[in-house]
Amino acid sequence: MSADTYAISKIVGTSKKSIEDAIENGLATASESVRGMNWFEVVSTRGYIEDGKVAYYQVTIEFGFKYKR
Repeated sequence: MSADTYAISKIVGTSKKSIEDAIENGLATASESVRGMNWFEVVSTRGYIEDGKVAYYQVTIEFGFKYKR
């Protein structure tokens, strides 16, 4: 068994288009700063309503990454 160490971070991704885009946007932005990301979990999904329609989607995402030795 390896002696690796992992961390979990939480972010919120947004999109006016879809939940999937909100996930992609959040992870793409996080990957600019965090290296070694290797899994994610959508913890919650929300949206903002404007004039009776979906204005944008929000997803809370937890993602894991391994610390580099």
